[in-house]
Amino acid sequence: MNGGVRAAACAVPATVGAACAMVPLVDGAHWVAQAAVLLTVQAGAGVLARRVPLPRPLTIAVQALLGLLLLTLVFARDHAWGGLLPGPAAFHEFAQLLRQGGDDIGRYAIPAPATPGIRLMLVGGALLAGLVVDALAATYRSAAAAGLPLLALYSVGTGLARGGTDWLWFLAAAGGYLLLLLAESHERSARRAPASGGGAEPAVTGGGSLPTGRTGRRIGALALGVALAVPAVLPTIDGGLLAPNGRDGGKDRDGGTISAVNPLVSLRDSLNQPQNRELLRYRTSSEAPQDLYLRIVALDRFDGSTWRASERSVTDVPGRLPTPEGLSPAVRTARVNTSVVAADGYAQDYLPLPYPADWVRAEGRWRYEPEGRTLVGDHGQTTRGLRYQVSSLTAQPTAEQLADAPRPPERLRREYTKVPASLPPVVVDRARQVTAGSRNDYERAVRLQEWFAVGGGFTYDTDVRTGGDSEAVARFLDEKRGFCVHFSFAMAAMARTLDIPARVAVGFTPGDPQGDGSMSVGNKDAHAWPELYFEGTGWTRFEPTPSRGSRPAYTVEQPSSGGAPNAPLPTPGRSATPRPAPSAGDTCTGPSRDGCPDDPARPAAGAAPLDTPSSGSDAPAVALAAAGALALVLLLTPPLWRLRVRARRLGGAAPRTPQEAVERTLAAWRELTDSAWDYGIPPDAARTPRGAVAHIVRAGDLDPAAASAAGRVAEAVEQVLYAPEPAAAGAPPTAEVALVRSGLRAAAGRSVRLRAVLAPRSAAGLLRGVWGRCAGLVKR
Repeated sequence: MNGGVRAAACAVPATVGAACAMVPLVDGAHWVAQAAVLLTVQAGAGVLARRVPLPRPLTIAVQALLGLLLLTLVFARDHAWGGLLPGPAAFHEFAQLLRQGGDDIGRYAIPAPATPGIRLMLVGGALLAGLVVDALAATYRSAAAAGLPLLALYSVGTGLARGGTDWLWFLAAAGGYLLLLLAESHERSARRAPASGGGAEPAVTGGGSLPTGRTGRRIGALALGVALAVPAVLPTIDGGLLAPNGRDGGKDRDGGTISAVNPLVSLRDSLNQPQNRELLRYRTSSEAPQDLYLRIVALDRFDGSTWRASERSVTDVPGRLPTPEGLSPAVRTARVNTSVVAADGYAQDYLPLPYPADWVRAEGRWRYEPEGRTLVGDHGQTTRGLRYQVSSLTAQPTAEQLADAPRPPERLRREYTKVPASLPPVVVDRARQVTAGSRNDYERAVRLQEWFAVGGGFTYDTDVRTGGDSEAVARFLDEKRGFCVHFSFAMAAMARTLDIPARVAVGFTPGDPQGDGSMSVGNKDAHAWPELYFEGTGWTRFEPTPSRGSRPAYTVEQPSSGGAPNAPLPTPGRSATPRPAPSAGDTCTGPSRDGCPDDPARPAAGAAPLDTPSSGSDAPAVALAAAGALALVLLLTPPLWRLRVRARRLGGAAPRTPQEAVERTLAAWRELTDSAWDYGIPPDAARTPRGAVAHIVRAGDLDPAAASAAGRVAEAVEQVLYAPEPAAAGAPPTAEVALVRSGLRAAAGRSVRLRAVLAPRSAAGLLRGVWGRCAGLVKR
């Protein structure tokens, strides 16, 4: 009984040590202390249940029920009966927290804030792992098997984020596991009674074990190797908890970096929402609010299939942002002041801003990325419920200024005209075809825009997939169906092939005017558009997407020197295509001193778009890869172990001494009985070797040659076990065992043969022997 108490007492620190591998993923470690307390209570319940004693399954059920009550007390007390008993409301709260936790995992960078949803996942996961460890080590007295849940818990943490403290958590988990083995060893040695009689028969059915110390050392080395190798092969994520969200593991402080983002899947989801939920409400001094796009991030790296943001350095937000690159005093600008309120349900890591912003006043921890002129939240800072003011410059270049723009700086041109070699030639050819006859980059850009938006026969369709391979742009040019992602991607790529610096911006169109003079931006205003660089104006917006946004006025004018014969004559202005207005429940009820509502909109949790400027679809892929790697290790261990054991039993040179011949003969016998077990014939310790062979021959329907070989193996075993003097050293019956295995395989059906190879039944006996030897090693 004391052994069970020791095992339970060791299970708690072992689980906590493995769970500590999650510490680098979350900002703060208070959840670890909380999990340790709950684990202790759960383990104590197991000790009491085993003292009653309750049946083993009932003991586990009692612990699981207590774990649920503890989680209810901590996370859903206000929704439980009496603050403790979970009912439908409590389970609904758990579902909400888990959903929130999933959203937060995708939203925040490492280390993520310990939100209630993330804490529930961490503490609940630790409780579940602790329950499995306690059940194996204390209830079923199999401490060695308890290493599997500990390994899984440790591997998840180290596989998702690599840091300098990983060795500390590994030592904590490994130390706890060794304590479990030591506790089990003490209990077994206390209960062990002297073996009596039948010494020969155990040797036939599984005796003759190798020296415990040597085997234990090998097993220990294998276990530690797996624990270190599994995290090494799991996918690592440096920029987010389960998906990159734009910051490199929290390294954005003190001149750190932000890493690549890809918000485009979330963008499509936003456009396909059934309701247009309000995300932002703003007032602006702009005389042309239809041109006030709110920009989140710029994607400047093109790999042939998609666009992503490069890793950039970030700094403290300056009091006044630097003058935009390439903007000349000769180009007319208008200063625009804008006050914005973000809805409580809209949590974006990047601050939506008019481009180019001149200064920004926003509460919280924000960092500035100079190349893209974006503001990114630091350590969990988001736009949720945020009020902020922006002063921006609206460049108003003339067509002549754009047409006469000098060549851009070489550094900028070289970086922003890169296209991969994998880009299909049809993209280059089509760009040249569309812009044939143009005299300058401005005319080429306008012709590209008008070809997509008006004259090219393209159709706006949000149900088209976003590509993902090097043929994505070419396929879009052929099918001529897509949404803003396709249009902006294709125009920016084609512009680069024409040696025009280009990138893709992601954010929102201006939204809809409201009766009180404010503008309402909903999830259906999510948008992507190309930005092309013209020296003197800087990064300049174009709008190739039909029925979306507004084409800029400077794309309407033509140079006074005269245009090309086929020069486009676009019509500016916002599309008249109807679009659902933001839901009535999400509108503002009155103005505030900032020109925005006192109570921002509260969209439903599932309607918030672009919550993460990241490739949200990578999250399930990474989780699946991690689970698949661990499952692969577990599935391959039995057959690989079985092959290794067979090679050791039947391989090697001829024995040199009588004792070695005896050991090799007994090893061949164990291989024969294990092989029969693999094909569905379990060993019977009550049978003599001849009786066991007769049973194998009948049950396995062996052919005469295999049956004769099995008989010769039985004779050799009886000779070394029962003869007064074992026979002189000779070749062990390894060839006969191979004949018996061939006979078993020939007589078995396909499903039996597959199971014998992939899931050998004898592996269970091997594992039991390993666990016993581990305990012996710990005792020594």
